[in-house]
Amino acid sequence: MKLDSIGCTDPGLVRSYNQDSYYIDPAGRFFIVADGMGGHAGGEEASRIATTEICLYLEQNWQSPESASKLLKQALSTANQAIIRDQHSHPERSDMGTTVVAVVIRPSESPVCGHVGDSRLYRLRESQLQQITEDHTWIAKAIKIGDLTIEEGRVHPYRHILSNCLGREDLNQIDVQELNLENGDLLLLCSDGLTEELIDQQILGYIKDTHSLEKAANNLIEAAKNEGGHDNITVVLVSVVRC
Repeated sequence: MKLDSIGCTDPGLVRSYNQDSYYIDPAGRFFIVADGMGGHAGGEEASRIATTEICLYLEQNWQSPESASKLLKQALSTANQAIIRDQHSHPERSDMGTTVVAVVIRPSESPVCGHVGDSRLYRLRESQLQQITEDHTWIAKAIKIGDLTIEEGRVHPYRHILSNCLGREDLNQIDVQELNLENGDLLLLCSDGLTEELIDQQILGYIKDTHSLEKAANNLIEAAKNEGGHDNITVVLVSVVRC
């Protein structure tokens, strides 16, 4: 499977600092986006710890006989524990946490994605954009059971409240699932700074016909800023090159 990829991050137009982090493995084995919270220093540190620890765990255990799903789930759990240890060592950052979404592509196995919080993974296939992950938020649950519409959820005052994030002793949900990929597919990993500003149809319009990942990523960032840019914005695009 041949892959092309690119990542971009921007503080947006409101915040002077950036609490997002991302990582693209140079060998194309894994991709990570994390969106920190808990103030300037805390959020930056939480997302940095998450990407660093996930990357380190995957690097060190890449040849493990464990499945890719178990490997990724343990990597996310290890990152959670690392953030908690840092909270204990630095009480001024005790409220920090981070969302995360990651994709692992291992030879001879189905690709897998994992996430905690509301950073998302999308897949574009044949001009159809599908949200693969399900946000860990009260709003997402309310929409799923029909208590709210998608439109109502986008403006609801509780839309930013997470039901899950890294940096919690009571972390009880790490969602990991197999990911079907075909030649020509495009993956989008992003923080909610993108999806708070752009609806899925807008995102689709910026990525479906482009032949340049760099242009597509920059267009997404600029579009989110044009809509207000209220939060940090991070996107990672991964293209499965047609053979």
